Amino acid sequence: MKQYFGMSQSGDLKEAVQGIRTPQLIMLFSNGEQFEAHVRQLEELFPGVPSIGCIGMCYGSRIVEKGVGVLAFSEGVSAAANVLEEVSAMPVKYIERLEQDVKSMGGSRDNTICIDFCAGNDACVLTTIYSVLKKKNISLVGGTGDAGKVSANGRVYEDAVAYAIVKNQNGRVKAYKENIYHQVEGQRFIASRTDKAKYMIGELNGQPASQVYQRILNISVSEIETQTFKNPFGKLNGDDICIVSIKEVSGNSLACFRQVNDSDVLVLLELGDFKETVRDTIRSIQQDFPRISAVFSVNCLFRYLLFQQNHYLQEYLQEMGRLGNHAGFVGYGEHYNNRFVNQSMTCVVFE
Repeated sequence: MKQYFGMSQSGDLKEAVQGIRTPQLIMLFSNGEQFEAHVRQLEELFPGVPSIGCIGMCYGSRIVEKGVGVLAFSEGVSAAANVLEEVSAMPVKYIERLEQDVKSMGGSRDNTICIDFCAGNDACVLTTIYSVLKKKNISLVGGTGDAGKVSANGRVYEDAVAYAIVKNQNGRVKAYKENIYHQVEGQRFIASRTDKAKYMIGELNGQPASQVYQRILNISVSEIETQTFKNPFGKLNGDDICIVSIKEVSGNSLACFRQVNDSDVLVLLELGDFKETVRDTIRSIQQDFPRISAVFSVNCLFRYLLFQQNHYLQEYLQEMGRLGNHAGFVGYGEHYNNRFVNQSMTCVVFE
C-alpha cells in the first residue's frame, strides 16, 4: 500500500490534494473556519471515496497548525468509512453500521485496523466500538478532534465519532502506544468525591486533591495546570497505565481531560527521557516491520506543546520520518484499542 500526505499552510485544499491518485481512503485535517467547506470540496474532488475528517493540527515532515492536511491511502488498501451518532447519549444505537462495515471488510487482527476521530464522550465511544472490534481482535487507533465536529463521506456531524475500517491487502498492520512518563515511587492514591460528568477529582486519599498535588510537588496553585506536562496522573489498567492530564483547578478539586471514578487507583507520573523513549519506539517498530509502507500517528496536544517548549518538535518529526512515510494529527486525547489516554502517542504501522 501507499500513503500520501499533502498539506497547505494557507488552507488551500486543492494544493494539499494535488498529488493524490486513485485513493481508497482519505483523511482530512482542517481548521475550524474552513472545515465544513473543505469537507464539501473534498467530496466534490473525490466523489464516493471513503473519507473521515476532523478539526486539528497535522504533520508530515512539518507541522500544519492552521491550514489543511490530507492523508490518502492507495494501492492495496480496502476501506469503509462511517459514523456512530449521538455519542454523548447512546452511540450503541448505531452499532449495526460498524458491525456491517467490519463484516464487509472481512479483515483480521493481522491485516486490519480501525482509525477513529471522535467529538467527545471518548470512554463510552471506545467501549462501544471495541465491543465489535474485539470479536475479530482488530485494533483501534484514533483521537479527539476540536470543536465537537467530525466528518465522514462528505458530511459534517456533531456529537459523533467518525471511523474507518482499513484492510491492508498485501501485509500486516500493528498498533502501538508510547508513554514518555514513569511512576514516582510511593505516590499512589485512591480517588474519591469524583464527578464523572465533569471529569473532576475531589479528593485523593481522603484529602483535597489540589492540595495533595501541590504539597507533593511543592508548587503553587497557579503552577498546577502547566505542571501536568511533567507530572500527570496515571490510572492503573491491569499492567498498563492510562495517563490522566490535569485541565484546571476548581476550588480544591482537579478537573481532568479524562474520566476518573470513585475508588480508581491513581499514581503520580514523572517525565522521563522522552528522546530516548522515541528512539526505543522506532527501534521496536523496525524490529517488528523490516518493510514499512506507512505509519499514521496521533500525538497529544500536550506532547506537541512539550516538544515545542523543548525545541524538539522538528527533530521528533525527522526521527519518526526514519521509519518511512509517516504522518498524523494532534489530538485532544488518544485512543488505543478500548483505552482513552492523555499525553500519549498512538500509531498504526502498515507493512
